[in-house]
Formats: sequence, C-alpha cells, structure tokens
Amino acid sequence: MLSLSFTHNGPDARLDAAIARHLPQLPRALIRRGIAGGLATRNHRAVAKGDRCHDGDLITLQNFPEPADLVVQPNPGIAVDVVREDEILLAFNKPAGLHCHPNAPGECDTLANAALARWPQLANIGDSPLMCGILHRIDIGTSGLVLAAKTQAAYDHLRAQFAARAVRKIYLAVVRGNVRAPATLQHTLAHHPDKPGHIVDAKQWWNARHPMLATTAYRPLRALPERDATLLEVTIFTGVTHQIRCQLALAGFPIVGDERYGGARGTAGSLPRHMLHALSAEFIHPATGRVTTIAAPPPPDFPM
Repeated sequence: MLSLSFTHNGPDARLDAAIARHLPQLPRALIRRGIAGGLATRNHRAVAKGDRCHDGDLITLQNFPEPADLVVQPNPGIAVDVVREDEILLAFNKPAGLHCHPNAPGECDTLANAALARWPQLANIGDSPLMCGILHRIDIGTSGLVLAAKTQAAYDHLRAQFAARAVRKIYLAVVRGNVRAPATLQHTLAHHPDKPGHIVDAKQWWNARHPMLATTAYRPLRALPERDATLLEVTIFTGVTHQIRCQLALAGFPIVGDERYGGARGTAGSLPRHMLHALSAEFIHPATGRVTTIAAPPPPDFPM
C-alpha cells in the first residue's frame, strides 16, 4: 500500500490523470479503484475520479493500492466443481454468484482464490496477477464452464485461440417470449457513457465508449409455456462484455431474471438469477493437438 502527498503542478487535469502523471508506475485501473474507495483527497477533501486538479492543489493518497498488492490469497473454504483436469488444463463448473477472480487487492471469495488453494502453481500463470491461470471470464450471475491453464505454455496457446476466435463457446439461455426460429445477431456494442458495466447498441448512443463488433447465433430448444419463455442454445463468435445478455435483449428476447437488460419484467416466473449457463467449449488441446470439447452440466436451478 502507498501513502504519500504531492502538489499538482501545471495545467488543470482530472484527478486520475494527475495521479498517473506523478506516479507512472501505477496502472490506471488501480488509480480509479483507489479513488473510488475514498483513498485519495484533494486539499484534504473527498474527491471523485473526474474531479479537476488545479495548479498548487495538494493530493494525498492513504493506503493506496499498488502493483505489489495484486496478489491472490488462497481460500480453501470455497468448494470447486472440477469437470476435467489433466497435466496442463483445468475446467470448472462455476456456480452463479461467484466471481471468476478478484477485482481488487484483498478480495478472497472468488473462483481464483479457491483454485489457488488447491493448485498453488496457478499463482504465476497468465498475464494478470489476479487471474491465476484463468483463461476467460463469465459474469458473476452466469453459471458454467470456466477454463484455466496449469502451465504458462498452455495458457499462451489457449489464449491465442481465444484471441483468434477459434474457441467455439455454447451457452444455454432461458429468454422471455416464444422464440420459434433460429437466427444470427450482429451488433456493434459499446459501454454506456453514463452507466458503468452497462452495454448498449453503439448505433443508438453517439457517445458510447469502446465500440466492439459482436456476433451471436441462437436456436430454440424447447418452449417453456409455464414461464412464457423459451430455452435457447446460444453460440458466440466474439467475446464482448455482456454480449449474449445485451444482444438477446436487443432482439426482443431478454434473458429471464436479467434485471440489467429487461428480463425481470413480465410473467416469466420467479427465478434466483439471470438464466444463462456456459455449457461447453471446443478448442485445440495444447498437449494433444486434437479438437477437444468440455461441457459443464447446468445446475438444478436451471429450467430444462
């Protein structure tokens, strides 16, 4: 943790930019986290990341996170459901309600914390100290398959496949309404300019941030008339944040239980979370060179 004070010299700047200029070794994500946690003041007053600093302002950081604090603590108290393990690969069936990895120093109730307690060698695997070899993420409210690598070589091999969109990922989703035919959706998605963590159609928001092309295909598996809903098989060809949730909502079929994207309204019935499950992934196994498919069965709360 870092504790210090400095005087901002020069033209006006946003607080996070002023801190980054004075302490270039701090990643912007850590700076934003520290400010959001109330660990920075300007002239002894509380601030937000967008506040402006003026020449001569006194900036004080107290117990501010720094890169050395990005260490995952093992947590043996969290059970892990392993659907496959070999010499270089792990596949977990993550329950809904569990984060894949910590988002800040000190968090210890995630899949990464649990995995590290059982496989200590994961601590140094990957390109982020908080990932512990985990190759991809799914939302906290989404259940299902999460892959992790046990060696750096396997991690690099599989991450290259993810980057090349060569990993075929299939989900199950329960959506509102009666879906009768398969379809493929393509949108340019972006971060909402005013709502952190909310994804929108970039064509509808001129000031949306970081536009990304998203392609999703779905086909109905069966109707769920008692919930006014349909069970879909969903295949994604890109890896945009909240891609399935946002695109299905834009198509008029929001996921049941998804409050963020409109799935909590209507007569779909009471469900404990948004009904999205990462079912399987198909990829080239780094050790064998063979096409490999790993599946994670849906939990009991998932309508089938």
